[in-house]
Amino acid sequence: MARTNASFRQQLESRFSTSKIRQLTMVQYSSLAEAGLQIMAGSLYVVSTPIGNLDDITVRAVNTLKSVGLVAAEDTRRTDHLLKHFGIATPTTSLHEHNESQKLPQLLRKLAEGTDIALVSDAGTPLVADPGQRLVARAAAEGIRVVPIPGPSAVLAALAVSGYPADEFVFAGFAPSKSNDRKRWLAALAREERTVVFFETPHRINKTLADIAELLGERQITVARELTKVHEQVARCAASSASELSMPARGEFTIVLGPILQPSQVLQPIDDQDLAAYFYQLTDLSRSPRRAAAETAAKFGLSTNDVYARLARLKATTPP
Repeated sequence: MARTNASFRQQLESRFSTSKIRQLTMVQYSSLAEAGLQIMAGSLYVVSTPIGNLDDITVRAVNTLKSVGLVAAEDTRRTDHLLKHFGIATPTTSLHEHNESQKLPQLLRKLAEGTDIALVSDAGTPLVADPGQRLVARAAAEGIRVVPIPGPSAVLAALAVSGYPADEFVFAGFAPSKSNDRKRWLAALAREERTVVFFETPHRINKTLADIAELLGERQITVARELTKVHEQVARCAASSASELSMPARGEFTIVLGPILQPSQVLQPIDDQDLAAYFYQLTDLSRSPRRAAAETAAKFGLSTNDVYARLARLKATTPP
Protein backbone atom coordinates (compact mmCIF):
# COMPACT_ATOMS: atom_id res chain seq x y z
CA MET A 1 0.00 0.00 0.00
CA ALA A 2 0.99 3.65 -0.15
CA ARG A 3 2.46 3.63 3.35
CA THR A 4 4.83 0.78 2.53
CA ASN A 5 5.86 2.41 -0.74
CA ALA A 6 6.54 5.73 1.00
CA SER A 7 8.89 3.98 3.42
CA PHE A 8 10.63 2.31 0.50
CA ARG A 9 11.01 5.64 -1.28
CA GLN A 10 12.67 7.15 1.79
CA GLN A 11 15.24 4.35 1.65
CA LEU A 12 15.92 5.12 -2.01
CA GLU A 13 16.24 8.85 -1.39
CA SER A 14 18.91 8.22 1.20
CA ARG A 15 21.04 6.41 -1.40
CA PHE A 16 20.16 7.86 -4.84
CA SER A 17 19.46 11.23 -6.45
CA THR A 18 15.88 12.14 -7.39
CA SER A 19 16.67 11.96 -11.10
CA LYS A 20 18.18 8.51 -10.67
CA ILE A 21 15.09 7.28 -8.80
CA ARG A 22 12.77 8.69 -11.49
CA GLN A 23 14.79 7.09 -14.26
CA LEU A 24 14.78 3.71 -12.58
CA THR A 25 11.14 3.72 -11.54
CA MET A 26 9.89 4.78 -14.94
CA VAL A 27 12.05 2.38 -16.93
CA GLN A 28 11.23 -0.80 -15.07
CA TYR A 29 9.07 -1.96 -12.15
CA SER A 30 11.53 -4.65 -11.08
CA SER A 31 14.37 -5.04 -8.65
CA LEU A 32 17.09 -2.46 -8.16
CA ALA A 33 20.08 -4.73 -8.24
CA GLU A 34 22.37 -1.84 -7.38
CA ALA A 35 20.38 -1.12 -4.22
CA GLY A 36 19.41 -4.65 -3.37
CA LEU A 37 15.83 -3.45 -3.05
CA GLN A 38 12.62 -4.04 -5.00
CA ILE A 39 10.40 -1.30 -6.33
CA MET A 40 6.77 -1.60 -5.29
CA ALA A 41 4.57 0.17 -7.82
CA GLY A 42 1.27 1.53 -6.56
CA SER A 43 -2.08 -0.05 -7.32
CA LEU A 44 -4.96 1.45 -9.27
CA TYR A 45 -8.29 0.91 -7.52
CA VAL A 46 -11.43 1.22 -9.67
CA VAL A 47 -13.97 2.28 -7.04
CA SER A 48 -17.75 2.27 -7.42
CA THR A 49 -19.57 5.10 -5.63
CA PRO A 50 -23.29 5.72 -4.92
CA ILE A 51 -25.60 6.63 -7.79
CA GLY A 52 -27.78 8.67 -5.45
CA ASN A 53 -28.25 7.27 -1.96
CA LEU A 54 -25.00 7.71 -0.04
CA ASP A 55 -25.89 4.75 2.20
CA ASP A 56 -25.18 2.48 -0.78
CA ILE A 57 -21.42 2.97 -0.57
CA THR A 58 -19.55 -0.12 0.63
CA VAL A 59 -17.28 -0.31 3.66
CA ARG A 60 -14.50 -1.48 1.37
CA ALA A 61 -14.93 1.56 -0.89
CA VAL A 62 -14.69 3.94 2.08
CA ASN A 63 -11.59 2.19 3.41
CA THR A 64 -9.97 2.26 -0.02
CA LEU A 65 -10.66 5.96 -0.54
CA LYS A 66 -9.13 6.64 2.87
CA SER A 67 -5.98 4.57 2.30
CA VAL A 68 -4.92 5.62 -1.21
CA GLY A 69 -2.63 8.54 -1.85
CA LEU A 70 -4.78 10.19 -4.54
CA VAL A 71 -8.31 10.03 -5.96
CA ALA A 72 -8.69 10.60 -9.72
CA ALA A 73 -12.23 11.92 -10.18
CA GLU A 74 -14.42 12.81 -13.13
CA ASP A 75 -15.60 15.95 -11.28
CA THR A 76 -13.58 16.85 -8.19
CA ARG A 77 -16.38 19.03 -6.81
CA ARG A 78 -18.81 16.12 -6.62
CA THR A 79 -16.17 13.73 -5.34
CA ASP A 80 -14.94 16.20 -2.71
CA HIS A 81 -18.53 16.40 -1.42
CA LEU A 82 -18.65 12.60 -1.17
CA LEU A 83 -15.29 12.39 0.59
CA LYS A 84 -16.23 15.13 3.04
CA HIS A 85 -19.47 13.30 3.90
CA PHE A 86 -17.45 10.25 4.98
CA GLY A 87 -14.65 12.21 6.66
CA ILE A 88 -12.06 11.32 4.02
CA ALA A 89 -9.17 13.76 3.56
CA THR A 90 -7.48 12.13 0.55
CA PRO A 91 -6.51 14.71 -2.13
CA THR A 92 -8.28 14.61 -5.49
CA THR A 93 -7.30 15.37 -9.07
CA SER A 94 -9.56 15.68 -12.10
CA LEU A 95 -9.62 13.07 -14.86
CA HIS A 96 -12.18 13.58 -17.61
CA GLU A 97 -12.48 13.33 -21.37
CA HIS A 98 -11.03 16.80 -21.94
CA ASN A 99 -7.80 16.33 -19.94
CA GLU A 100 -7.20 12.57 -20.05
CA SER A 101 -4.32 12.83 -22.54
CA GLN A 102 -2.59 15.40 -20.34
CA LYS A 103 -3.21 13.64 -17.02
CA LEU A 104 -2.39 10.11 -18.14
CA PRO A 105 1.44 10.39 -17.97
CA GLN A 106 1.25 12.13 -14.58
CA LEU A 107 -0.95 9.45 -13.04
CA LEU A 108 1.11 6.61 -14.51
CA ARG A 109 4.27 8.18 -13.07
CA LYS A 110 2.69 8.41 -9.62
CA LEU A 111 1.63 4.78 -9.82
CA ALA A 112 5.10 3.74 -10.94
CA GLU A 113 6.65 5.64 -8.04
CA GLY A 114 4.48 3.81 -5.52
CA THR A 115 1.36 5.94 -5.04
CA ASP A 116 -1.91 4.05 -4.77
CA ILE A 117 -4.64 5.79 -6.78
CA ALA A 118 -8.43 5.39 -6.69
CA LEU A 119 -10.35 6.02 -9.90
CA VAL A 120 -13.95 7.19 -9.42
CA SER A 121 -16.68 8.60 -11.64
CA ASP A 122 -19.38 11.08 -10.68
CA ALA A 123 -21.65 8.20 -9.71
CA GLY A 124 -21.74 4.43 -10.03
CA THR A 125 -19.08 2.18 -11.50
CA PRO A 126 -16.24 3.88 -13.43
CA LEU A 127 -15.81 3.26 -17.17
CA VAL A 128 -19.53 2.55 -17.69
CA ALA A 129 -20.21 5.51 -20.04
CA ASP A 130 -17.55 7.40 -18.05
CA PRO A 131 -13.90 8.40 -18.62
CA GLY A 132 -10.97 6.39 -17.26
CA GLN A 133 -10.71 3.51 -19.72
CA ARG A 134 -7.37 4.69 -21.10
CA LEU A 135 -5.86 4.94 -17.63
CA VAL A 136 -6.94 1.41 -16.72
CA ALA A 137 -5.72 0.02 -20.05
CA ARG A 138 -2.31 1.71 -19.82
CA ALA A 139 -1.84 0.78 -16.17
CA ALA A 140 -2.62 -2.87 -16.91
CA ALA A 141 -0.33 -2.85 -19.95
CA GLU A 142 2.55 -1.51 -17.84
CA GLY A 143 2.16 -4.22 -15.23
CA ILE A 144 0.47 -2.10 -12.59
CA ARG A 145 -2.03 -3.92 -10.39
CA VAL A 146 -5.63 -2.89 -11.16
CA VAL A 147 -8.13 -3.71 -8.40
CA PRO A 148 -11.94 -3.59 -8.73
CA ILE A 149 -13.92 -2.22 -5.76
CA PRO A 150 -17.44 -3.15 -6.90
CA GLY A 151 -20.64 -1.46 -5.85
CA PRO A 152 -23.57 0.61 -7.18
CA SER A 153 -24.41 0.61 -10.88
CA ALA A 154 -27.41 2.28 -12.54
CA VAL A 155 -27.22 -0.28 -15.34
CA LEU A 156 -27.60 -3.28 -13.04
CA ALA A 157 -30.11 -1.55 -10.75
CA ALA A 158 -32.44 -0.76 -13.64
CA LEU A 159 -31.97 -4.20 -15.16
CA ALA A 160 -32.82 -5.86 -11.84
CA VAL A 161 -36.12 -4.02 -11.37
CA SER A 162 -37.17 -4.37 -15.02
CA GLY A 163 -37.96 -8.04 -14.62
CA TYR A 164 -36.59 -8.80 -18.09
CA PRO A 165 -34.19 -11.70 -18.76
CA ALA A 166 -30.74 -10.72 -17.54
CA ASP A 167 -28.68 -13.81 -18.35
CA GLU A 168 -27.67 -11.99 -21.53
CA PHE A 169 -28.04 -8.26 -22.12
CA VAL A 170 -26.49 -5.37 -24.05
CA PHE A 171 -25.41 -2.02 -22.60
CA ALA A 172 -25.59 0.63 -25.32
CA GLY A 173 -24.30 3.75 -23.52
CA PHE A 174 -26.09 7.05 -24.17
CA ALA A 175 -28.61 7.50 -26.96
CA PRO A 176 -27.26 9.77 -29.75
CA SER A 177 -28.12 13.45 -29.36
CA LYS A 178 -29.10 14.19 -32.98
CA SER A 179 -32.58 13.12 -34.06
CA ASN A 180 -31.64 11.26 -37.26
CA ASP A 181 -28.72 9.50 -35.57
CA ARG A 182 -30.94 8.50 -32.66
CA LYS A 183 -33.63 7.06 -34.94
CA ARG A 184 -31.07 5.00 -36.87
CA TRP A 185 -29.59 3.83 -33.56
CA LEU A 186 -33.01 2.80 -32.20
CA ALA A 187 -33.84 1.04 -35.47
CA ALA A 188 -30.67 -1.01 -35.02
CA LEU A 189 -31.60 -1.79 -31.41
CA ALA A 190 -35.00 -2.99 -32.62
CA ARG A 191 -33.18 -5.90 -34.29
CA GLU A 192 -31.28 -6.79 -31.09
CA GLU A 193 -33.01 -9.83 -29.60
CA ARG A 194 -31.51 -9.51 -26.12
CA THR A 195 -32.43 -7.12 -23.31
CA VAL A 196 -30.88 -3.68 -23.91
CA VAL A 197 -29.96 -1.01 -21.33
CA PHE A 198 -29.06 2.57 -22.20
CA PHE A 199 -28.92 6.05 -20.67
CA GLU A 200 -30.68 9.26 -21.67
CA THR A 201 -30.39 12.85 -20.50
CA PRO A 202 -33.36 14.78 -19.07
CA HIS A 203 -33.44 17.39 -21.85
CA ARG A 204 -33.78 14.68 -24.53
CA ILE A 205 -35.90 12.08 -22.72
CA ASN A 206 -39.27 13.11 -24.19
CA LYS A 207 -37.94 13.11 -27.76
CA THR A 208 -36.36 9.71 -27.22
CA LEU A 209 -39.56 8.26 -25.75
CA ALA A 210 -41.47 9.54 -28.80
CA ASP A 211 -38.91 7.87 -31.09
CA ILE A 212 -39.21 4.63 -29.10
CA ALA A 213 -43.00 4.71 -29.51
CA GLU A 214 -42.57 5.17 -33.25
CA LEU A 215 -39.85 2.57 -33.87
CA LEU A 216 -39.95 -0.20 -31.29
CA GLY A 217 -43.52 -1.45 -31.54
CA GLU A 218 -44.84 -3.71 -28.80
CA ARG A 219 -41.56 -4.59 -27.09
CA GLN A 220 -41.75 -3.91 -23.38
CA ILE A 221 -39.70 -1.08 -21.90
CA THR A 222 -38.88 0.04 -18.38
CA VAL A 223 -37.90 3.66 -17.75
CA ALA A 224 -36.10 4.32 -14.45
CA ARG A 225 -35.58 7.86 -13.21
CA GLU A 226 -33.46 9.01 -10.27
CA LEU A 227 -32.70 5.48 -9.07
CA THR A 228 -32.01 5.24 -5.30
CA LYS A 229 -32.89 8.94 -4.84
CA VAL A 230 -35.86 10.54 -3.07
CA HIS A 231 -37.84 11.02 -6.29
CA GLU A 232 -37.11 7.58 -7.76
CA GLN A 233 -39.60 6.46 -10.40
CA VAL A 234 -39.87 3.21 -12.37
CA ALA A 235 -42.45 2.98 -15.16
CA ARG A 236 -43.23 0.03 -17.44
CA CYS A 237 -45.20 -0.09 -20.65
CA ALA A 238 -45.22 -1.29 -24.24
CA ALA A 239 -42.79 0.68 -26.39
CA SER A 240 -45.71 1.94 -28.49
CA SER A 241 -47.04 3.75 -25.38
CA ALA A 242 -43.68 5.23 -24.33
CA SER A 243 -44.60 8.78 -25.31
CA GLU A 244 -47.55 8.65 -22.89
CA LEU A 245 -45.39 8.07 -19.82
CA SER A 246 -45.85 10.82 -17.27
CA MET A 247 -42.41 11.49 -15.80
CA PRO A 248 -40.74 14.84 -15.07
CA ALA A 249 -37.89 15.62 -17.47
CA ARG A 250 -35.45 15.94 -14.58
CA GLY A 251 -32.73 13.71 -13.19
CA GLU A 252 -30.91 10.67 -14.55
CA PHE A 253 -32.76 8.25 -16.84
CA THR A 254 -31.96 4.59 -17.47
CA ILE A 255 -34.05 2.81 -20.10
CA VAL A 256 -34.34 -0.98 -20.34
CA LEU A 257 -35.68 -2.48 -23.55
CA GLY A 258 -37.13 -5.95 -23.12
CA PRO A 259 -35.99 -8.79 -25.39
CA ILE A 260 -37.75 -9.83 -28.57
CA LEU A 261 -40.17 -12.53 -27.47
CA GLN A 262 -40.49 -15.79 -29.32
CA PRO A 263 -44.05 -16.76 -30.36
CA SER A 264 -44.38 -19.09 -27.37
CA GLN A 265 -43.44 -16.22 -25.05
CA VAL A 266 -45.85 -13.61 -26.36
CA LEU A 267 -48.33 -12.58 -23.69
CA GLN A 268 -51.98 -13.33 -24.26
CA PRO A 269 -54.31 -10.35 -24.89
CA ILE A 270 -55.29 -8.58 -21.69
CA ASP A 271 -58.87 -9.12 -20.57
CA ASP A 272 -60.36 -5.83 -19.39
CA GLN A 273 -62.46 -7.69 -16.82
CA ASP A 274 -59.31 -9.17 -15.26
CA LEU A 275 -57.64 -5.77 -15.29
CA ALA A 276 -60.63 -4.11 -13.62
CA ALA A 277 -60.88 -6.85 -11.01
CA TYR A 278 -57.22 -6.35 -10.10
CA PHE A 279 -57.61 -2.56 -9.98
CA TYR A 280 -60.67 -2.64 -7.70
CA GLN A 281 -59.07 -5.27 -5.50
CA LEU A 282 -56.28 -2.78 -4.85
CA THR A 283 -58.69 0.07 -4.11
CA ASP A 284 -60.54 -2.22 -1.69
CA LEU A 285 -57.17 -2.60 0.08
CA SER A 286 -57.11 1.18 0.65
CA ARG A 287 -54.86 1.97 -2.31
CA SER A 288 -55.54 5.38 -3.80
CA PRO A 289 -56.90 5.24 -7.38
CA ARG A 290 -53.66 6.73 -8.66
CA ARG A 291 -51.50 4.15 -6.89
CA ALA A 292 -53.85 1.32 -7.87
CA ALA A 293 -53.59 2.42 -11.52
CA ALA A 294 -49.79 2.48 -11.32
CA GLU A 295 -49.64 -1.01 -9.77
CA THR A 296 -52.14 -2.35 -12.29
CA ALA A 297 -50.10 -0.85 -15.14
CA ALA A 298 -46.96 -2.53 -13.82
CA LYS A 299 -48.67 -5.93 -13.52
CA PHE A 300 -50.17 -5.90 -17.02
CA GLY A 301 -47.28 -4.15 -18.80
CA LEU A 302 -49.31 -1.06 -19.68
CA SER A 303 -49.07 2.67 -19.11
CA THR A 304 -51.35 4.21 -16.49
CA ASN A 305 -53.19 6.03 -19.30
CA ASP A 306 -53.95 2.63 -20.86
CA VAL A 307 -55.33 1.41 -17.53
CA TYR A 308 -57.64 4.42 -17.18
CA ALA A 309 -58.78 4.05 -20.80
CA ARG A 310 -59.60 0.36 -20.37
CA LEU A 311 -61.50 1.02 -17.13
CA ALA A 312 -63.50 3.80 -18.80
CA ARG A 313 -64.25 1.61 -21.83
CA LEU A 314 -65.40 -1.25 -19.62
CA LYS A 315 -67.63 1.07 -17.59
CA ALA A 316 -69.18 2.51 -20.76
CA THR A 317 -70.01 -0.94 -22.14
CA THR A 318 -71.27 -2.48 -18.90
CA PRO A 319 -75.02 -2.22 -18.31
CA PRO A 320 -75.94 -0.24 -15.16
